Amino acid sequence: MSREHLIAMAKRNLEFGKRGSVDLVDGIVRVPASHYFDADRWTAEMNAVFRRLPLTLAFSAELPNPGDYKSMEVLETPVLIARGSDGVVRAFINSCSHRGAVVVPEGTGNTRRFSCPYHAWTYDQQGELVGVLDREAFGDFDTSCMGLTRLAAFERSGIIFVALRSESVVDIDTFLSGYDEMLDHLGLASCRVVGSQAIAGPNWKVAYDGYLDLYHLPILHKNTFGPDISNKAVYDAWGPHQRASGPAKTPNPVAAPGLSQPTNEHDPSVIADWPIEKLTGGVWTIFPHVSIASFDAGGRVFMVSVLFPGSEPGTSVTVQTFLHTQPEAPGQAESIETTMAFLHHVVQNEDYYTGLRLQKALRTGAKTEVLFGRNEGGGQRFHRWVDTLIETSDGDVASLFKADLTLT
Repeated sequence: MSREHLIAMAKRNLEFGKRGSVDLVDGIVRVPASHYFDADRWTAEMNAVFRRLPLTLAFSAELPNPGDYKSMEVLETPVLIARGSDGVVRAFINSCSHRGAVVVPEGTGNTRRFSCPYHAWTYDQQGELVGVLDREAFGDFDTSCMGLTRLAAFERSGIIFVALRSESVVDIDTFLSGYDEMLDHLGLASCRVVGSQAIAGPNWKVAYDGYLDLYHLPILHKNTFGPDISNKAVYDAWGPHQRASGPAKTPNPVAAPGLSQPTNEHDPSVIADWPIEKLTGGVWTIFPHVSIASFDAGGRVFMVSVLFPGSEPGTSVTVQTFLHTQPEAPGQAESIETTMAFLHHVVQNEDYYTGLRLQKALRTGAKTEVLFGRNEGGGQRFHRWVDTLIETSDGDVASLFKADLTLT
């Protein structure tokens, strides 16, 4: 049914393109400007959103083989992700059970054992303590309960999700609300990693607003790619996760895939034959911190932007990971390098440059609210989910997703 859903969305977007307009939400939403810089509000967001929901911390393509691991710091929490010999991905607090030292330095690699650099206590791929230096001299204790502290980890659609708790407040299927059936069509699980780069940015919500905002594209990006893009957005939602796409331009009759004679792309039978690349355009966001967009770089390449709040309200870091759908080919590396440099420029010197200045202006208090118009339903939905999560206890979080909360 998910492909049928993609086809239905394509038909709708073509109709929007024909009539030159899109559906609008009911009214304007006003968000307090302080939500972008107030320290207490920011702390509430970290606890209610980032510290209890599954986060995107890695990709299947980064850990394809047994023994592969990734060590990183997330919200000042050292995290170790490892694929075991059984093929299962697990995640742990990267802290030794002896004296708390970080066991594995940040980075990636492949190993059968993890040895703490402080006293050489050793753990296997499942996080179990399997070696204690000078065990007899140290003293007797039960090693079976001294493994690395487990975190909830899930793998779906080529993405590895980790919750920064041993037990996730919401399970991954409930959290995704069926969205993974759509993400499967992107084919991330069969991609290969071709690059990664990090960009410092503004408050995490300032950055996330931009993921969902097509309104600014032809204006802010007028000197790069903007002039050829509509400022109108069509939003589809699965719980808090959203796809932002634009109304499709009405084309001249063209040859449909598999047909030698030109035909009308609005013909439902033709749309049904579209390749998956054409059906899955737009920006796919995963709440609360991911944007997925695709580009041509010697074949289709996905830029997956994973947004991490910084150590204070006004900072963030976005890690852009580039996943390529095609095998390595001559000239492809140069195309990828050019694409990565271009997108780094666009985000750093256009999006985040504007966001950082916006943030400074809001801190003056000159404006007490920011507005999200009827054409900005994606941003409205995002902020309402953040607000609602802050107001919801741990025990009731899963019910928000199970109810398919629309918040409109």
